[in-house]
Parts: sequence; structure tokens; C-alpha cells
Amino acid sequence: MTSQPELTFTLPDGSQVTTTVRTLLNAGYAGRDQEGVAAHIAELAELGVPAPTVTPALYPVSPYLASQTDEVPAQHDRTSGEAEWALVITGPASEDVLLTAACDHTDRKLEVHGVAWSKNAGPDVLARKAWRLVDVEDRLDDLTLRAWVGDTEIQNGKLAELLAPSYWLDVLRVRGLYEPGVVLISGTIPMHPGVDQFADSWRVELADPSNGETIELAYQVRRLPDPIG
Repeated sequence: MTSQPELTFTLPDGSQVTTTVRTLLNAGYAGRDQEGVAAHIAELAELGVPAPTVTPALYPVSPYLASQTDEVPAQHDRTSGEAEWALVITGPASEDVLLTAACDHTDRKLEVHGVAWSKNAGPDVLARKAWRLVDVEDRLDDLTLRAWVGDTEIQNGKLAELLAPSYWLDVLRVRGLYEPGVVLISGTIPMHPGVDQFADSWRVELADPSNGETIELAYQVRRLPDPIG
């Protein structure tokens, strides 16, 4: 795996777009209701997860972690995904910004020592299909995100719950990061209480209720052999 992987996306018209990932960014604490975000941060603090210094947060992670894979290796049994959307900038024009489904697979043991560290310990899995952002921007808030662990639904919400893609595109412009090869993962919606997130498979769906179109990804979690030493 190179430090700058290539991702290929199939668009609704059947055409394909390939981009080399140069910068990979993971948003965090990115709910549109920031009061709710603050309450969630307090809950995480009780579990030992350090609070961010500012919200929403944005974590740069290693570009090679962007992947389109059917299998995620894990060093232990406390890793899990998160249903998210992703922006993929493939060129200079607005038509070159793609929207797709993503799953940020995170090391929960490491998360208590540093969120940025935990996000660098697992891949960002992206779907193989995408939509042009301009083609869905008039109904973005109505798009839905769902996730399943095994056959059990663990997340279900709308993009209206998260900061909009336009917010993050403005952040990229201000920081000089609006350029081909940038991938930004959105942050996630709440998980259903009581569902065990530590499963051996994850599936994420980004759906457009206006026409029934969906973008999906799915992968198995494979435990690595126990270490020697």
C-alpha cells in the first residue's frame, strides 16, 4: 500500500472517476446541534476519552488509510466503525466534488489516549459508488445514513443531523486545502443504545429517499493473530 492510494468511484451514469488521495481528514464532534455535542463530550469524558479543545474538530490522518476494501484487520476486539458521508475532491470545478458513504473504523482502546491517534489506527473505508455533490445538494438534509453490525441496525439518521458539506468546503478553502486529492469524512450520527458495536462485520448505507438510490459499503473485521512477545 502506498502513502497515496488511488480510489475509483462509479457515478450514476456509469462513468468512473479515479483520484489519488493526498490529504485525508476526519471531522469529529460535527453534529449540527452543538449543545448535544457538548453533552456527548461529557459522556465520553466519563469513559476516559479526552475532550477536544474546540468543536467541531478536524483530524488529519495518514492518506494511506483511505481504502475501498471488503476486510479490515484488527489487533484486538475493541475496534468499531461509524456511519459517515465523505467528500472527495477530484478536480477544480464544483462538479468535481463527489459525495459517497464511508465508515471510519476506530480503535476504541486507543481512543482514551487520544482521538487523533485512534483514527490513525484504522482505515477509513469508502464505498465504490458516488454522486456528484451538485446533483444532490438541493436535498442533502433529507439523505439518510444507516449502519448495521452483523444483521443489527446500529445507526439511523439524516444528513441534517451533521454539519453540511458546504460548511466543510468553506473550511477547506480557508485552510488552503480545497484541491484534488482531498478526502474529508463527515463525523457520525449517534449509535442506538444497547447495541454491541464490537462486531465482526459492518455495513453502511447512504440513501436518497427522493429516488430510492443508495450507496453502500460493507466489510468483515478480521482479528490478527495474537502477538509473540
